[in-house]
Amino acid sequence: MPVDISITPPSPAPGAAAMRRALRRAADGAVLDATEAAVLLHARGDDLDSLLASAAKVRDAHLLAEGRAGVVTYSRNAFIPLTRLCRDRCHYCTFATAPHKLDAPFLERDEVVAIAREAAAAGCKEALFTLGDRPEDRWHQAKEWLDARGYSSTLDYLRSCAIAVLEETGLLPHLNPGVLSWEEFQRLRPVAASMGMMLETTSERLWREKGQPHHGSPDKEPAVRLRVLTDAGRVNVPFTTGILIGIGETIAERAESLLAMRAVARQYGHVQEVIIQNFRAKPDTAMRSMPDADLRELAATIAVARLVMPSTTSVQAPPNLVGDEFGLMLRAGIDDWGGVSPVTPDHVNPERPWPQVDRLAEVTREAGFELRERLAAYPRYTRATPGQWIDTRLTAHVAALAGEDGLAQPDAPVVGREWQEPDAADTTGRADLHTAVDTEGRTGDRRGDFDSVYGDWSALSVPKAVERLPEDTARALRLAADAPHRLLDDTGAAKALLTADGPAQQAMARLADDLRADAVGDDVTYVVNRNINFSNVCYVGCRFCAFAQRERDADAFRLSTDEVAERAHEAWLEGATEICMQGVIDPRLPVTYYADAVRAIKRRVPGMHVHAFSPMEIVSAAAKAGASVREWLTELREAGLDTIPGTAAEILDDDVRWVLTKGKLPTATWLDVVGTAHELGIRSSSTMMYGHVDHPGHWLGHFRVLAGLQDRTGGLTEFVGLPFVHRNAPIYLAGVARPGPSRRDNRAVHAFARIALHGRVPNIQCSWVKLGDEGTAEVLRGGANDLGGTLREETIRRMAGSEHGSARSTAELAATAALAGRPARQRTTTYGPVGVAG
Repeated sequence: MPVDISITPPSPAPGAAAMRRALRRAADGAVLDATEAAVLLHARGDDLDSLLASAAKVRDAHLLAEGRAGVVTYSRNAFIPLTRLCRDRCHYCTFATAPHKLDAPFLERDEVVAIAREAAAAGCKEALFTLGDRPEDRWHQAKEWLDARGYSSTLDYLRSCAIAVLEETGLLPHLNPGVLSWEEFQRLRPVAASMGMMLETTSERLWREKGQPHHGSPDKEPAVRLRVLTDAGRVNVPFTTGILIGIGETIAERAESLLAMRAVARQYGHVQEVIIQNFRAKPDTAMRSMPDADLRELAATIAVARLVMPSTTSVQAPPNLVGDEFGLMLRAGIDDWGGVSPVTPDHVNPERPWPQVDRLAEVTREAGFELRERLAAYPRYTRATPGQWIDTRLTAHVAALAGEDGLAQPDAPVVGREWQEPDAADTTGRADLHTAVDTEGRTGDRRGDFDSVYGDWSALSVPKAVERLPEDTARALRLAADAPHRLLDDTGAAKALLTADGPAQQAMARLADDLRADAVGDDVTYVVNRNINFSNVCYVGCRFCAFAQRERDADAFRLSTDEVAERAHEAWLEGATEICMQGVIDPRLPVTYYADAVRAIKRRVPGMHVHAFSPMEIVSAAAKAGASVREWLTELREAGLDTIPGTAAEILDDDVRWVLTKGKLPTATWLDVVGTAHELGIRSSSTMMYGHVDHPGHWLGHFRVLAGLQDRTGGLTEFVGLPFVHRNAPIYLAGVARPGPSRRDNRAVHAFARIALHGRVPNIQCSWVKLGDEGTAEVLRGGANDLGGTLREETIRRMAGSEHGSARSTAELAATAALAGRPARQRTTTYGPVGVAG
């Protein structure tokens, strides 16, 4: 069906004074805002020359800082069009087509490998996978093709082909699969040196309005694409993005798009390059009659991009779309020409062949630069600590093709290399940290890469606190007494109790304690257990975590599965019934480690209950293994896993989570992992860490999420309140978080948990590690009934600065219960009597 494409009228040119001011600020190196960027995008003639000079100066500083002064790069690659089917309908695209115009919906795996093998023989080092978004959602032919070959999705097939290219040819995959979720990034990261997706534009108008180029294309919604850019940063993927100019956007919208990319790049440091691509009209498209983007306009946009982007980000222009104006693009500030293939055409722009590399080198040299080949990932990522940006399973592949400067080694043999797990983990580093943290302390108050691993502190948006609501407290107390199950449905009453203080809070605590007595009696329970933290080497960048270390940091350690089993045996001899095992996302752990550790414990101590692996560990390991969460949990259950901790929850509100954590799993994924575990008969605890950048409104949302989960699955054994320990937490040291919760907050959270979860979750646990004896006794008198475990080793919170030790004897726990005027009783992990299975 023909589509009427509207052409946006040109934006009015800014006044001469506005242009002079913007040019002056650009020349001075000032940080430009959207208005100034839009003014500069209008620059032409002498103004354009001034703009290009400023951008070139910034580009040269960028190259110097990156250690490649005077060097412009390109990637020698093969363009692999895995599928040209797509569920979107972009009105300028000729790459996407219909099934009847193709011999097959997808390239066969053998065809993919053949292209890559030819490219490897020609000295290429990158396999550029380009494909349409989720074609199986629109075309039954695509779904049937995948089903017939045993693939559940296009992304599953893409992953398989990327592994084949790595193993059979040695090319490094760069994946352009379009819109991905956080989980899908986790799944593809181990098979890709880098990934990419063009932002194109942040103009809602071009997507929402009929007759605009992105109308009818679900994956072109700007908010969705910005979320993809953000998730790529959270997962530490070296990422390529960019904008497409001349598709009907206004100058203001173009400026806003550039600044949106800047914001994400600054926050996470993962945007290795931005592409400024000019629209070229193609026949047989709805936009065939629109004019091509002017190359002077392109140069101005490149220059503004160079001025606004972080100094760590490269700026690129596709060399086959700029005619003979190579020199103009170099003057404008580019430092990379992108991918150039000697063996495959540009399947997105097939009418415009790549320039020969020799020709590109010549024009680059004429502009005063040397042309050098790079890899799919830029040197700042290839030279980083293995695992931080490049998955450890790709480290050897990248190292084989990289020179000392991180650029491509021209004469490196491009041959297939096995894509495999790291070797079995041995015990390394400061393995005695679980005891030494109490006697010697940690080596320093922060890890060595404090300034980079957590992203840009200044880009964080901290939620504002809510006001106390004393006028609603009396009504809230009546509701809590008469119908506690309705409290979560009444926002005013719930917030009134969560913010209550003084006599009102005392009344809430008494009510909570009465409900506790009705639900579980007077016994204060505990489990005799041992925590085993099996590694602290991690690059996820959780801003509240003081436990994670770099591989080379003095306090870093990793335990072998034999060491884990030995510690479990020691605990058994001391009377423990549970091992609680959690670590971090250690890139050097083989994916088999998790099940192997459980098996090792069960072999050594068959009767030990294994309570292990947070939802974050589960989803990350499953993604690395190429398995679904259900498949991965099933394997762990068969290995002997009994229950899982409901940690990694923090606050189940993504606005808070993305301040607290750079790369942790979203709320929906946490719920999926825990819910799936419950469906498989693996019960879990639930937790909430509070007292940092959160407020009572977030606590309410968190309790609502937990209640909804319990109503669906019934798999939660307890709720555990975890006060934020601030002393060594990065987010506190950076001046973002407050110094933990107040005494009032601790009482409010535990009492409210008892009331709001009454009839759903019977056990409310308090953390003696964080609260201390007096604080623990106080919340025991206000609704809590459980002390958690003896722990034996508690390194995570001690590294954060907790001052209440890392172990308690049963006598000490009984003494804490006595402070609250109650008896103590040992329990199993699932709250049964000791001696009864469970």
